[in-house]
Amino acid sequence: MSAQHIFDAAPLGSFITFSNGEPRPPERFTRKLRAWNEQNGMGRLVEKVAGRDGAYPSPATFALHLGNYGSQGIIVMKVRRTYTITSQLRFAVAEQPRTGMVRILSRRDGREELHHLACDRASAEAWLMEHRYRDAVMEEVADPDGVMPPVRFGRAA
Repeated sequence: MSAQHIFDAAPLGSFITFSNGEPRPPERFTRKLRAWNEQNGMGRLVEKVAGRDGAYPSPATFALHLGNYGSQGIIVMKVRRTYTITSQLRFAVAEQPRTGMVRILSRRDGREELHHLACDRASAEAWLMEHRYRDAVMEEVADPDGVMPPVRFGRAA
């Protein structure tokens, strides 16, 4: 799928894979493997930002949460990577949030950000009481969000 398709159709909280299409190099080539890992991986879709027109135009973007770093239960750094809808990487939805899960979101100025994905409403309310976010909204995941399969071009059999 294209980055545009992910922005338009993938629901927040989905696991998204990204790839440049190249095969994974062998373990012994550490530099090539590190470069390959920068262009290939998986993350949770946590943010969508609408594009802007005007004096300083910018395309729409989305962000993937790749991981947290810290120790003893204290998060020191959250790793996110932001992609524009014009990215040349290939994206795919690996997993969507299940029905009944609750998203804790904030929405403002064309920006939609996922703060937490809870198993049910009770755990979402408990999380929200502990982590106060201004303008937070709880949204229950309804029946599976419709993500269309990727369009395949070619000859019919």
